[in-house]
Amino acid sequence: QVQLVESGGGLVQAGGSLRLSCVVSGRTFSTYTMGWFRQAPGKEREFVTTIRWLGSNTYTADSVKGRFTISRDTPKNTVYLQMNSLQPEDTAVYYCAATNQRSLNIWLVKEDGYDYWGQGTQVTVSS
Repeated sequence: QVQLVESGGGLVQAGGSLRLSCVVSGRTFSTYTMGWFRQAPGKEREFVTTIRWLGSNTYTADSVKGRFTISRDTPKNTVYLQMNSLQPEDTAVYYCAATNQRSLNIWLVKEDGYDYWGQGTQVTVSS
């Protein structure tokens, strides 16, 4: 069974940075497409960014482009979300997600495209 465990959330002032980590159990991490989503209070869960199983191809939502970066360390079975220039509107629970779907033609930006989810980690940005 695949398990995802996020860490690295916390409270930070506007303009600050955080790095989230997501450790994935199992032997086939290198074959997974990985994604980060977030859910702010009273809002729907939204796509943040995704990285292909190949490791170097990424796609990021316009709302965080240029500030957030996804990366993966295959030997460590870990995907990261580096978040810079954080703003109060980035306050949310951040979720890591994984899927066995692999596509070179489309980016997986919807929740139903992912099979496995972490429990989430809270990020709070104060003004």
